[in-house]
Amino acid sequence: MTDGMLLREFLSEPDLKTYSVLIIDEAHERTLHTDVLFGLVKDIVRFRPDLKLLISSATLDAEKFSQFFDDAPVFRIPGRRFPVDIYYTKAPEADYIDTAVVSVLQIHCTQDEGDILVFLTGQEEIETASEMLTERTRKLGSKIKELIIAPIYANLPSDLQAKIFDPTPPGARKVVLATNIAETSLTVDGIKYVLDPGFCKQNSYNARTGMDSLVVTPVSKASANQRAGRAGRVSAGKCFRLYTAWAYKNELEDNTIPEIQRTNLGNVVLLLKSLGINDLIHFDFMDPPPHETLVLALEELYALGALNHKGELTKLGRRMAEFPVDPMLSKMILASEKYKCSKEILTITAMLSVNNSVFYRPKDKVVHADTARRNFFLPGGDHITLMNVYNHREETGHSTQWCYENFIQYRSMKRARDVRDQLEGIMERVEIEVSSNPLDTANIRKAITAGFFYHTAKLDKGGNYRTVKHKQTVMVHPNSSLFEDRPKWLIYHELVFTTKEFMRQVIEIDNSWLLEVAPHYYKAKELEDGSGKKMPKNTGKIQEEVME
Repeated sequence: MTDGMLLREFLSEPDLKTYSVLIIDEAHERTLHTDVLFGLVKDIVRFRPDLKLLISSATLDAEKFSQFFDDAPVFRIPGRRFPVDIYYTKAPEADYIDTAVVSVLQIHCTQDEGDILVFLTGQEEIETASEMLTERTRKLGSKIKELIIAPIYANLPSDLQAKIFDPTPPGARKVVLATNIAETSLTVDGIKYVLDPGFCKQNSYNARTGMDSLVVTPVSKASANQRAGRAGRVSAGKCFRLYTAWAYKNELEDNTIPEIQRTNLGNVVLLLKSLGINDLIHFDFMDPPPHETLVLALEELYALGALNHKGELTKLGRRMAEFPVDPMLSKMILASEKYKCSKEILTITAMLSVNNSVFYRPKDKVVHADTARRNFFLPGGDHITLMNVYNHREETGHSTQWCYENFIQYRSMKRARDVRDQLEGIMERVEIEVSSNPLDTANIRKAITAGFFYHTAKLDKGGNYRTVKHKQTVMVHPNSSLFEDRPKWLIYHELVFTTKEFMRQVIEIDNSWLLEVAPHYYKAKELEDGSGKKMPKNTGKIQEEVME
């Protein structure tokens, strides 16, 4: 099961007494759930000598883990890997994408057979590298053997993702352009050469502003070694690091920063409180999260009504903890009961959970894809648009062909449907009647506001949006259905820094709703409207700043 599933097992069975052996694999990835599990299972193992616990990983700081688990014994199992020769550049590279493309062609023209794996940071870089390779191989024509270009990133439709596993035809060579998903999560047979520019995209959360930033950062030594190892799966291989040996030794951190130190902890705090763990400051984390992130999570849960003024779980908090989603989403689901639109809110929650990968926007069909997306826009904002997409697909009997024709990601829709079914099951368990009112978008938006009143932005006199509490200047994402409308008051699902501070997934609200759903949080004075007029439409050309 996933680490998240195991964490939820604790809710029904805090001592895990029906288990006799636990294996936590890929421990070096240090995901949020894995890190919380470490603290919980360490405690259980102390009073359950019958429980065997194995922590396993290919690249692990074994001593650190052993000390954390009360000096547990360490077993080293030699791998059956083939040797990998590692090469570095003599000087730092100014443009690593261009260097990667040139290196691919050099390997293709000079090295023995064997496929190539290139690590890049995201969709944009992969598409750029793919275009450059296509163009340069076309120019070389029949002078070189066939080079098959196979990209893989999260937003790529699954049929195209599967192409990386197709066997390479005799006499040809395959180059896989991948994000760090290819570090551990999947193995492509036939890879003999790895190109590692040494970067990845990492999410980091700022507790002061409540904003997530996607930042391109140098990989850690552990990641670099994991990447190199991918060349030695089938035979002896070569790894070309597009940075200097000095940089590897002196500039890379030993390990990636654990997710728990760079993420919002609302969900984790709620879960631990449900398990009766009240003293979170002294919870046994292997690497404790920043103090202010914990404090912010507690404040947020108090504002949502999940905790009382003593920091104890309320009845509402207990119901919220049943849902394996962010506390703001679970509050929104529970509020939908009052506003009689739980069917619609379930759909919206499921669509938000597939994380901005609903629409597919291939570079060669941008105009068609954007038109298809606009056809789904409905008044009210992006959450209503997402609901519209889901309902349309449901009417087609969840057709795959329909997704293809409308530039919609089939895999994301399938996942949204699974999430929705799961959430509906939990609704029955916490005894919420599933009511429906698809035409009353005001009530649907009120239910969203009940969960996300924290995330409010207001248009100021200068024509900029500012967050109401932090007075931070933010922008509506160009993908949004409200990008040109510019309503006075907005609620956003998340704040992400890519090239600018963007609000992702926004809805228009009436400021009076904030006093209705969160009178304890907002004062009437903060919500004064000023002119009360709508701002002029934004007629400027939509920026092509549509990040992944």
